[in-house]
This record gives sequence, structure tokens and C-alpha cells, in this order.
Amino acid sequence: VNKCRLGCNILDQEMYFYNGTFKITNVQYNHEFDKHTSKEFRDLSTSIEMLVTNTFRASILNKKYIRSHVVNLSPDASGVVVELVLMFEFASNDNRAALSERVKSILLRRLQTNTGYLAIDHSTFKLSGKFLDPAKSVLSLIDCGIRRSKSLSYTDRITGGMSAQDGEWPWQASLQLSGIHRCGATLISDTWLVTAAHCFKGQQNPRRWTASFGTVVRPPQSRRSVRNIIIHEKYTDAIPNHDYDIAVVQLSSPVEFTNNIRMVCLPEEFYVFPHNTTCFVTGWGASRNEGDINNLRQAEVKIIDTNICNRAEVYNGVITPGMVCAGYLEGEIDACQGDSGGPLVTGDRRGIWYLVGIVSWGDECAKKNKPGVYTRVTYYRDWIAAKTGI
Repeated sequence: VNKCRLGCNILDQEMYFYNGTFKITNVQYNHEFDKHTSKEFRDLSTSIEMLVTNTFRASILNKKYIRSHVVNLSPDASGVVVELVLMFEFASNDNRAALSERVKSILLRRLQTNTGYLAIDHSTFKLSGKFLDPAKSVLSLIDCGIRRSKSLSYTDRITGGMSAQDGEWPWQASLQLSGIHRCGATLISDTWLVTAAHCFKGQQNPRRWTASFGTVVRPPQSRRSVRNIIIHEKYTDAIPNHDYDIAVVQLSSPVEFTNNIRMVCLPEEFYVFPHNTTCFVTGWGASRNEGDINNLRQAEVKIIDTNICNRAEVYNGVITPGMVCAGYLEGEIDACQGDSGGPLVTGDRRGIWYLVGIVSWGDECAKKNKPGVYTRVTYYRDWIAAKTGI
């Protein structure tokens, strides 16, 4: 038994990262594998990661295994070469060399026997290396959407809520006007943020704005000045028009990715997030019971079908294709003032997080039949690409 699991200092635990490669011979390379957010990449990677996870969950290393991620699929004359990262948590008194050999032998044995529908050439299997700084080494191979935390409590809230932990939502940024938090934003590369257009009403001079990162506004983990603000050309301040409520912000210099600062994944434009999908919204916005909030908060919400959201007693037909509703018709849980521009995200089966929406508007906060309304990111995916190249 790993005694640290029973309550010793967490510093006695260290993350180990192994780099593995092997060849799949019954899958032909597809150019869509070049894009980590494509359906083709996600589907094949999910199958591979489930194979690896099931292997270690049924092994003596079950308690030490955390997860695996496919980081690259590359072409080969006879199939596809898979590169993946395996993550383990070892205690300081573990025999690392012996554990490394155990990891290799367990996975090789599985690849030699039962790999389901995947035809894997086990002679091509290699496992090497351990990396103790995931932010600057092997995890940098994973483009986006990786969170530091291994698990997630599904009971946290913004309104009446709980604070987020360091690294839980590493793409969250605070946009500050003359040093005062005004809106949330989401990191989509090391130099670009996406946010809501209405955040810049009357204040479009980039020199007055800064962006900060980390779970607390004061003091931030990192801060950048703003070089450029691009608001959607069709956005207007006219009320009650909330269409085209999107903007991108270019930072003056790139941020350095760490455990606590990373970018989210942008979904492909055709991707559909079904209604009732569990999402999380995060921000430093007001709670009904508190004033200024310094600690980032999080709330679990569900995507609501647009037909329901357009009912007379809800938003009476004003929800357009560029919007998505999320929350609960009974109220109680919602984003609020100051959360504007921040992310609505969901995790897929691989543990990769995607930006579903941008906090846009709503009728007050957490009212019955008045869920939050978000800018639908897939609807504006081409616009984001045209302005940022992402």
C-alpha cells in the first residue's frame, strides 16, 4: 500500500512523465490527424488512451497511474505512428528504476495480446524518459486544454460558490481597465485572448488595458499589457441587440506557459455541444452576497436547448444561432456582473477542455427562467481564425 495515499505530505509525491511510441498498422494516415481538435484525431486518440488506461487500471500500478495523452499521430508507410505521454505519481521512497521497468513490461504485454480493433506492431514499442517539469517539457507537446488538477468536484458554484484552485482553469484571464478588473477573458494562444465585445464599451484604447493571469486578481501570477483590441465589425452597443458579442485581444508579449497558465482548446466550427452537456463557467464577478471578489470562482452549468431558451417565459425568441444558453431554468446558479467575457468550457472524454461560450448577457443573475446567455464560439470560429490565425 502506498502510505502517502493515506495522508502524508503531498510534497512526497512526484509526477513522472513517460514518452511512449508505437505503430498502428490497420489505420491509414489522415491529414486531419494534423489538427489535435479534429474529430479524427480525437476519436483515434480516445481509443488509444482508453486501451492504455484500462491496462494500468487493471494492473498493480493502478494507484500510481494518473492518465495518458496522445500528443502526436504521424504518417508511416505501413500505418500511423503514435506518440503518447503516460503520467504517474510516485512516492519519494519508490524504486523509480524498478517502476519504470514495470510500466514498460505491463504495457508491452498488453500490446502483444489484446488491443481490440487496433492492430499494433508491438515490435515498434518504445518507452523512455521521465520528465519532472511538465510545463516546460513533455506536456508542452499537448497543444491546449490540459488542466493541472487530476479530478474535479462537481459541486462548486460562483453564486453561493467556492473558489477555484491554482491550475484548475489555467486559461482564465482578468482584463483590467486602469488596473481595475472589468471582465474575464480566455487564453487561446500565448499572445491572444478571446472575450466579449461589450467589455470595451467606450474604452477601446489598448494602452489603458492590462491582462493578468492566475486565480487571484491581486497579486497576479503574471501580467501583460495589451497591444491590440479587435471587436467584431458587426457588434453594436444597441440594446437589446446582443449579437456579435465577441472580441480578441493581442498581448504585448507572449505569456510563458506554466502549470497554472495554459491555453484552452478552440472547437472546430462544425462541432456540436449537445444540450444538457455539463460545462463550467469561471470568473471574478459579483456574487449576490458579496462585493469585490479576489479569488476565481467556478460554477457547474448545463447547456440548455435553444428551443427551450426561446420559449415565451424564458427569452421569448431572442436567442440567435450565435448564442448558447447554459444554466438551470430554476435559477440559483449563474455567472454574474464582472464575469463577462470569461469562459464557458467543457471537458471531453480525453480530459481535454474546449471553449464552448463567452459570458455575454442575461436577465440579472441566477433568476428563475433566466439562464446565462453566452456567445457561441463555434459560430464565430472562422472569425477568430481570420483575426488571430488560430
